[in-house]
Amino acid sequence: MPFVLVHGGGHGAWCWEPMLPLLDRPVVAVDLPPVSIRGGAGRHETPPDLDAVSLADWAGAVLAEADEAGFDRFVLVGHSLAGLTIGEVARRAPERVAHLVFVSALAPAQGENGLSAMAPEMMERVAGGLTEAVVMEMFCNDMDATQTRFVLDHFGGDAVQVMLESVDRSGIPAAMAKTYVRLRRDNALTPAAQDASIAALEAVPGGRVAVVDLDTGHNVMISHPADLAAVLNALE
Repeated sequence: MPFVLVHGGGHGAWCWEPMLPLLDRPVVAVDLPPVSIRGGAGRHETPPDLDAVSLADWAGAVLAEADEAGFDRFVLVGHSLAGLTIGEVARRAPERVAHLVFVSALAPAQGENGLSAMAPEMMERVAGGLTEAVVMEMFCNDMDATQTRFVLDHFGGDAVQVMLESVDRSGIPAAMAKTYVRLRRDNALTPAAQDASIAALEAVPGGRVAVVDLDTGHNVMISHPADLAAVLNALE
């Protein structure tokens, strides 16, 4: 079963690059719209259509990339803010998702939004903007100098209004396989916040989430790609 990988806020398909050679099956890493802010020279600019981007646009982009890759059915992996996106994809096209994998991913309770699920301490940390110092503290605490530079050279902005949209998981079958990769040294989405996301996913009647713990920071696919690849390669 192939993989479809979805990045989190401020990131792009670039964040999966260190892990791609370690995966044992076909894979596509998606750049969510607007693509111009996903790691390139314009990553800090504000495209004219930025405020119009919606969760539906993000889900549509994932399905379009899967179509282009020729994947009828796939394991859908979402990191961080992508917890919103992969849940929406699974709701819209449950027949295509064989397994949902949340990698330290935000999963608000049914009817709530991403902003309401953010821990207050995280909101305080980013209140002054995502400066290099903040990015390093949140995303690079377990990285070497080369890995940190890789993140700083690609990290950009995002369509933050998507975090105000209420999530709806009513179309996701309870029997759909779900795995949550909990990151124990995460400075962005703390273990407590991850536990809240796991609880929200398990609140669905009949819902069951397998939890895998890794002793890493938030960007595990960069800092410890082999560890995450091993988890993914073991999935069906």
